Amino acid sequence: MNAELLNEFEQELSNILEYWSTVALDVENGGFYGQVENDNVVVRDADKGSVLNARILWFFSAAYNYSRLPEDLELAKRSFDYFSHHFIDREHGGVYWSIDAQGNPKDAKKQVYAIAFAIYGLAEYYKASHDKNALSLAINLYADLEKFSYDPIKQGYFEAFSSDWSPLEDQRLSDKDANEKKTMNTHLHVLEGYTNLYHVWPEDHLRKQLEKLLAIFGHRIIDQNTHHLKLFFDENWRSKSEAISFGHDIEASWLLLEAAETIGDDSLVDHFAKISIKMVDAAIKGFDEKGGMNYETENGHLNAEKHWWVQAEALVGLYNAYQLTGEKGYKEQFDHCWAFVKDNLIDHQNGEWFWGVKKDNAMMPGQYKVGLWKCPYHNGRACLELITRMAASN
Repeated sequence: MNAELLNEFEQELSNILEYWSTVALDVENGGFYGQVENDNVVVRDADKGSVLNARILWFFSAAYNYSRLPEDLELAKRSFDYFSHHFIDREHGGVYWSIDAQGNPKDAKKQVYAIAFAIYGLAEYYKASHDKNALSLAINLYADLEKFSYDPIKQGYFEAFSSDWSPLEDQRLSDKDANEKKTMNTHLHVLEGYTNLYHVWPEDHLRKQLEKLLAIFGHRIIDQNTHHLKLFFDENWRSKSEAISFGHDIEASWLLLEAAETIGDDSLVDHFAKISIKMVDAAIKGFDEKGGMNYETENGHLNAEKHWWVQAEALVGLYNAYQLTGEKGYKEQFDHCWAFVKDNLIDHQNGEWFWGVKKDNAMMPGQYKVGLWKCPYHNGRACLELITRMAASN
């Protein structure tokens, strides 16, 4: 593998770490700022989201697990201390959706997506620190999901609940989502969180739930004809949307295989390796001639925005497909996409990646670099994944 390419991703990882350890650090109230604008102006009174902070916890923990640098572990501990103190609901279980800038609960609803990321981050921190409190919190959150969210009749996980786990009328993860009881997105990240937990806590029931999640993707969520993901479902797994999310397609292509590899079932590994390639081939239709992956299609309309997270996941998915097949076409598309990211999304002057660009490559308006949805998880993880994979092939 090209040593220059490996060096580029190592440098980009260093740049992302530098940004989040300096610009994003909340020196007044602890933890990390809830929002930082594109020009690095801090919105000091912005609420802080559980998804953002769980992903920050994961990132610094994963960075330390790669680098073994004490400063990365120190930031991971800062993240853990803040998250465990402010976001864990000690009365009802689960995590708060958001807190205010001073660390007080703001929105106490139980969004399963957020709890999945808390499990993901806490398990990664346990790998880094061996702090049994982190593992205990992750296991408790897993138990909460199994008790309150899991559907023992139709299987899968319901989307959201009120603060005390009672029914919630509006279950949407964000304003752009359909208000349905089960979603692809939440199931993908429950799978991801459970996979990471299984690395440090290989318990039998957890393994069975991972196997069930893989089966749900294989039989319910992946369209057997197109190999795109179906996105929204009612409680009986009836599909409620025709939209195609190219970024989720290619992200799931490697996360599903990773889950199968983690539980160590050779037949599942073989099965999802084949599905992975089919999903990447479906997702590749979302690329344009400039090398960027479009956001989605819905009702026949193409949204040609190029979001940062979609490009980050595309890089990993393409490289994974190249590793699985050795086909140069995937590597060429990877190179094209990475060039697009360097030219259009990385802020070489002020750090981090921009949210995205429009079809004409003009900057998308009204976005931010740090916020409820903007974090070092997708691009930081892409760097870590690619560095590890490229180093192993040298």
